[in-house]
Amino acid sequence: MRNLLRNSEILSSFTIYTVLSLITIVGAYLYDRKLALPALFVCTVFTVIHMNCIYIRYKRISKLSADIDRILHGEEDIQFENYSEGDIGLLQSEVYKMTVRLREQQSRLMEEKVSLADLLADISHQIRTPLTSINILVSMLSEPDLTYEKREQLVHKLYGLLSRIDWLITALLKMSKLDAGTIRFHSEDISMQELLDKACMPVRVPIELRGQELVIEAEGELSCDVAWSCEAIGNIVKNCMEHTPDSGTIKVCGKRNPLYSEIVISDSGSGISAEDLPHIFERFYKGRTSEDKGGFGIGLALARMIVTEQNGTLKAENAPDGGAMFTMRFYESTV
Repeated sequence: MRNLLRNSEILSSFTIYTVLSLITIVGAYLYDRKLALPALFVCTVFTVIHMNCIYIRYKRISKLSADIDRILHGEEDIQFENYSEGDIGLLQSEVYKMTVRLREQQSRLMEEKVSLADLLADISHQIRTPLTSINILVSMLSEPDLTYEKREQLVHKLYGLLSRIDWLITALLKMSKLDAGTIRFHSEDISMQELLDKACMPVRVPIELRGQELVIEAEGELSCDVAWSCEAIGNIVKNCMEHTPDSGTIKVCGKRNPLYSEIVISDSGSGISAEDLPHIFERFYKGRTSEDKGGFGIGLALARMIVTEQNGTLKAENAPDGGAMFTMRFYESTV
């Protein structure tokens, strides 16, 4: 009881009840002395009942406070079902919601921490490999008896490795901006033919050097961020080029219907293995057939991020007649 009266609100309530009881008893005594004792009894009973209700409520609040303290110290097995309806029940419900949200945030933070550690390890590994090759090439270039032709070959390889590192860093910066939500996509209307021609322009020369055939079929228009969409389409076409044999065919088809604009990119390669298919859009993931291609495994991941941010979807599968097939859809509205 002494601890209970330390609460200023409870002490004020008790004081008010006591004063009202005294006024009632004195009034009853002045009106009729025989009513003083019953008035004292009734006031005492009401005061005891009132303080008992407050005490029970105070204990429930103290228990809820203790449960919250246990949550803050990391304990997970808290039984909120013991609280009934009423003000305490409503408070319990809100605390439970807060607890669930805090646990979800903690879980996400742990996942992001692990993901960040894995990402840094992957970036370190991806950069270390070309840097090691660059160090070897630089040491070979320092040899005094190196012929001009050999030196030219080494310099060419050096430029290629530096270009790979530059592309990796640029792609990682783009992905980090997309993750942070700092990029704003600006949609504009463009014909499907113009978009596909523009997206495939950077890979036309490598495709010709490999003796491959690039077929573009397009009809209609679509609304998208042209620069970023070209980046996504170009990355997919480049991936198909790297996994298509010489003299193979890469086909890019674009069309539009009332619901979405669709771009299908397919190749005549060996297709995607069943083991690689679920992971094809993961960052730094390279399938078994990609180990010797010299890629980093982030082009497809970047492509999906770009498409998703524009209310679109990107799906990878194997074409019925063989080869890989990527289906990109930009929806007119959320469906």
